[in-house]
Amino acid sequence: MKRIAFTGPESSGKTIIAKRFATHVDGTYLEEFARTYLEQRNGHYDEADLLTIAQGQWALWKETNGILIADTEMLVLKVWSEVRFGRTNSFIEEALMTQNFDHYFLCYPDLPWEPDPLREHPEQRMVLFDLYRKKLVALNFPFTVLKGSVDERLMTCDDIFSVLVGKNL
Repeated sequence: MKRIAFTGPESSGKTIIAKRFATHVDGTYLEEFARTYLEQRNGHYDEADLLTIAQGQWALWKETNGILIADTEMLVLKVWSEVRFGRTNSFIEEALMTQNFDHYFLCYPDLPWEPDPLREHPEQRMVLFDLYRKKLVALNFPFTVLKGSVDERLMTCDDIFSVLVGKNL
């Protein structure tokens, strides 16, 4: 089983790339649990909700076999929690260290911002991107930065994934 995660700031292409890539590799796409959760709450949340979101995301991952393509992962929740509340719940910290993704694709915010009532930081995308990159490096997680058009990003994903599975797709 291969596990691939897409991470990065808001409106940087995670969802569109993850969905298209999952289809390309015949993988299981797992959406961001937070989106459904927050839509049900009209976008309102507090610090305790991030723990609920993390636990919900974790439960979805545990049900998946084969190639897992995740639209988010615990680094997103860690960064979100630190930026919004100045700290991170221990469950999120532990889950981050044990989520075991084979590769992370860090989405660069060079795609146009798409307004969404659940998004909070259109002016901080580069700051957040740099924070994600620093944390991935510090954690020594294998990652590739995705830049450019959707098609260019998908070609990069394909190249990296081919190496991971040892064959051309």
